[in-house]
Amino acid sequence: MRISMVSEHASPLAALGGVDAGGQNLHVAELSAALSRQGHDVTVYTRRDDPDLPEEVRTPSGYRVVHVPAGPPRTLPKDDLLPHMGDFGKFLRERWSADRPDVVHAHFWMSGLAAVLACRELDIPVVQTFHALGVVKRRYQGAKDTSPPERLQLERLIGSNATRVAATCSDEVFELARMGVPRSRMSVVPCGVDLERFRPNGPTAPKYQRHRVLTVGRLVPRKGFDTVIEALRLLPNTELVIAGGPEEGALADDPEAQRLLDHADELGVRGRVLMAGQVSRDEMPALLRSADVVACTPWYEPFGIVPLEAMACGVPVVASAVGGLTDTVVDGVTGLLVPPRSPEDLAAALRRLLTDRTLREGCGIAGCDRAASRYSWDRIAADTLRVYDRAVPTAAPVTASTELSSAGQVAR
Repeated sequence: MRISMVSEHASPLAALGGVDAGGQNLHVAELSAALSRQGHDVTVYTRRDDPDLPEEVRTPSGYRVVHVPAGPPRTLPKDDLLPHMGDFGKFLRERWSADRPDVVHAHFWMSGLAAVLACRELDIPVVQTFHALGVVKRRYQGAKDTSPPERLQLERLIGSNATRVAATCSDEVFELARMGVPRSRMSVVPCGVDLERFRPNGPTAPKYQRHRVLTVGRLVPRKGFDTVIEALRLLPNTELVIAGGPEEGALADDPEAQRLLDHADELGVRGRVLMAGQVSRDEMPALLRSADVVACTPWYEPFGIVPLEAMACGVPVVASAVGGLTDTVVDGVTGLLVPPRSPEDLAAALRRLLTDRTLREGCGIAGCDRAASRYSWDRIAADTLRVYDRAVPTAAPVTASTELSSAGQVAR
C-alpha cells in the first residue's frame, strides 16, 4: 500500500522535548517505520522549518520525509501555522495529482485541514488522527489556550469530512461523538512503544536518594510537574527527576524550568529536585529503569507515551485519571490512577508503591506484560492498516462543501 502521512508541525526527524516536539513526532516516526517494515511505501509530509533542509530525506527506517514549502522556512509555533495550510494543501494536491497514494493519514487538525483540502477533488481517502482536540484544550486551559479561534469549528468539519477517524483512546471517541462525528466511522488505535529499546533488562542510571520518582515530558504547565513537586514534601528520602525541555545547559534560560525550581524552593524541596533537561532516546531507558515509580500527572492527556515506555521497562506508573492514561494504566495492576492536580492523592499513591516492594514489583511485571501484548509498534501498525483497509474500498470524494471552501480561505 502507498501511504502518505501528513504531519504539518511534528516532523519525525525532530529532537523530542521542545515545546512543540513530543508524542506526535514519535508516533509518526514509529508508525511510519513499522509500516515500512511490513512492506508498505510510506512518505511523511511535514513543513520546512529550516532553509537548509533537503527537499526529501530517506530515513534509515525506510520511509521518506518530504519538507513542504509552506510559510517562512523557520521554526514557528504550531498555533501560528493555520494561515500557511492553504499553501501546504496546494503542494499536496499538486504532488498527489501526479503521484497518487492509496490513502492519506493526517496527524493533528491542521494536517487534516491541508489533507482534506488537497484530497477533495482527487478521490483519495483520508484517515484523521487528531492527537489532541481543541474542545478539550479549551476546557482545561481556558483563556490561556493559544489555539486559533477557528480550531473548534474546523475540527468538526475535518471529523465530518474525513473518510475515517483513528482516535488514540476511548475518551477521545466520546469527545468526537459529542462533536457530531459518527461512531461508525471511528476506530481506536493507540500509540505504541519500541519494545527493543524499552525493556526491563539493561543499564540503569545512578540515583542518589533511597527512592526515585521520575517524571518526563515537555516543560509546559499542563504536564503537571508542579503537582509532583508539591507531593515531594510528603515523601522523605525521595528524589524527583524531571526530564524534558531544552538541553541541561540551557535550562537556566527556560522560563518553565525556572518556575518549577522556584516552586521547589518555596516548598523547601529544591535539594531533592533534579532537572535533567532533554534526555536522548538512547539514554531514556536507563533513566526509566533507575526509577522506583514514574509519575505522569498532566491536567489532561490525549494519550501519553511515557507510561507505556515505563511499563515496558518494568517500572510501575502513578498517573492522572485523564484521557488516554485511563486506557493505558490499569489501576491496581500496572500502577495507580489518581485525580489530576491533587498533590495529597498523588503523594499517597506514590508512598503506597515506594513502601511496598512486592506491590511495586508486581505492577512492574504486569505493566511489562501489558506493553508487550498490546502496544508493540507492529501491533499498532496492524491495527492502523485495518483502518486503512476500511477506508480504501469505500472511499468517496470528500465533499467540496461551502464550509470547506471557506476553511480553505482561512488557511491562506
